[in-house]
Amino acid sequence: MRIGSTVVEDIFSRAGAYLEGHFLLSSGKHSPFYLEKFQVLQWPQETERLCQSIAESARGLGVQTVAGPTTGGIILAHEVARQLGVRAVYAERTADGRGREFRRGFRLNPGERVLVVDDIMSTGGSVQETIDAVRENGGEVVGVGVLVDRSAGQASFDGLPLIALWDVSIPSYAPDECPQCAQGTPLVKPGTTPAPLLRA
Repeated sequence: MRIGSTVVEDIFSRAGAYLEGHFLLSSGKHSPFYLEKFQVLQWPQETERLCQSIAESARGLGVQTVAGPTTGGIILAHEVARQLGVRAVYAERTADGRGREFRRGFRLNPGERVLVVDDIMSTGGSVQETIDAVRENGGEVVGVGVLVDRSAGQASFDGLPLIALWDVSIPSYAPDECPQCAQGTPLVKPGTTPAPLLRA
């Protein structure tokens, strides 16, 4: 059974995954808000619940393999694939950083039906790179599933079905248009700041 967007928002809120600050996104843009998916993905039961919703929505697509981009996409691809009873593969960044590729002996059969999944979609760049990697290896992409679409509906993939559990509009800015940069607010790249030590 597919869960509603308010439930997904609640899962992120309870996990402390909705952060406020001044963040550098993987797209190169800046944002006053950031969704730290690993605060959610650290909880296997919540991850299972979210992935179940994607898997149920994708059952009619004849999925044979689930592919996700590293890093968060590994967890999602694995769990969605487990629930669909198929295998999972992972697309890693190329050496030049301009795309993604399958390594570690992963192969796709010609015409193999692949669902591409990711965690937080901002511009759709990681998803598109994974789609390209699937197609370059002879697979057929049959759909895309994400936990959160923060592109405000701007990301689309050649008419492929898009399963987004939570659509949310979060502002982002080019660095030269960022109001927080203009105010001198320090910029943080998520995932690079060590967590504070917990004290007894």
